Amino acid sequence: MTRRLAEVAKYVGVSEATVSRVLNGKPGISEATRAAVLTALDVLGYERPTKLRGERARLVGLVLPELQNPIFPAFADVVAGTLAIRGFTPVLCTRTAEGVSESDYVDMLLDQHVSGVIFAGGLYAQADSDHDHYFRLHERGLPAVLVNAAIEHLGFARVATDDAHAVDRAYQHLVSLGHERIGLVLGPADHVPSHRKRGAFLKRIGAGPDDPEVAERTIYSMDFSMEGGHAAAGALVKRGMTGLICASDVLALGAIRAVRRLGLSVPDDVSVVGFDDSNLMNCTDPPLTTVRQPIEAMGQAAVALLVSQIAGNPVPADEMLFDPELVVRGSTGAAPSGNRAERVTAQVGADGAAS
Repeated sequence: MTRRLAEVAKYVGVSEATVSRVLNGKPGISEATRAAVLTALDVLGYERPTKLRGERARLVGLVLPELQNPIFPAFADVVAGTLAIRGFTPVLCTRTAEGVSESDYVDMLLDQHVSGVIFAGGLYAQADSDHDHYFRLHERGLPAVLVNAAIEHLGFARVATDDAHAVDRAYQHLVSLGHERIGLVLGPADHVPSHRKRGAFLKRIGAGPDDPEVAERTIYSMDFSMEGGHAAAGALVKRGMTGLICASDVLALGAIRAVRRLGLSVPDDVSVVGFDDSNLMNCTDPPLTTVRQPIEAMGQAAVALLVSQIAGNPVPADEMLFDPELVVRGSTGAAPSGNRAERVTAQVGADGAAS
C-alpha cells in the first residue's frame, strides 16, 4: 500500500496524503486532482478501490504516424503526462504500413466513445491523402486538435511550429558561416509543413514560387527516412551545395551519410542542419545542428485546447504557431574556401563522373 501511494503520488505530482484522501473518498480534494489520481492508478496498473471502480477514466486518442522517429515518442510523453494530470487516459494509436490505418483508428476510437482525439503528423498534413475520417469526426462534433500544419478547411483546432521561421533561422545561420550555395531537403511534395518550408526558402533566395529552374537546382523532396535524406543530399551536393537544410533530423542524418559516401566531411566540406531536435541528436557524429520544435509547449497547448473543447468551450479557429529555436552544434561550420573549395569541387566531380 505504501509503495502504491508513493508511485501514484510521484506520477501525479501530489503528496501521498492527497492520494490517500482520494482513495478513501475524503472531502477537500479538487475534482481535477481526484481524476488525475484515479487515472494514475489505471496507467500504473493498480486496481481501484472497490467503491471507485464504477468510475471509468475518460479516454483521449493520440494518433501518431510512427514511433521510429524519436520526435513522436517525445511528443507522446508530453501529451500523455499532461492528459493524466487533467484526469484523462491517453490511448496511443500508431499507423503502420500494412497494419491499422488512421481511418481505422478513428473508427475504433469512436467505438470506444473517446472524449477527443489529438493527431500529430497525420494524413491531414498530406494534401493528396484521403481525409474522409476527419470529416466524420467533424460531423460527430468530437473535439480534436491537429499538431503541425494541416490542409485548410478541416475545421479543427491547430497547433504548429512556424515552418517559415524555422527555415529563416537555418538559412541565416548558414549564410553567417559564408555559405552561398544552400540546398533544401524536404518531405513529400504534398506535405503541408514541407510546402511551407519550401515557400520560405524560395523567398529567402529571391526566387518566386513559379520558378521551377531554381527549385529544381536547390530543392529536393523525398520520403522522411535516412535513405531519402541520403538520396536528396547526394544529388544536391553534386549540384554544388555546401549547406543543406533538412526538414527532419532523420533526413539530416541521411544527408550526413551521403556527404561521407562522396568522400567529403561534415562540416568542413558540407554543413547540415536538421529539424526537430529529437533525442540523441547531441550524441551523433558530429552532433547535429538543428531547429528545435518546442514540443513541451506545443503538447501542453494541444491538451489545453482539447480539454477546453471537451468542457464545451469555444476555441480559436486560427492556427496557434510556436517559434522554433536554432540549436547550433558540430554539423555546421564555415563554408569551404580556397584550396579546400577546389578539392570539394574536384571530389564531387570525380564521384559524379564515376557514377
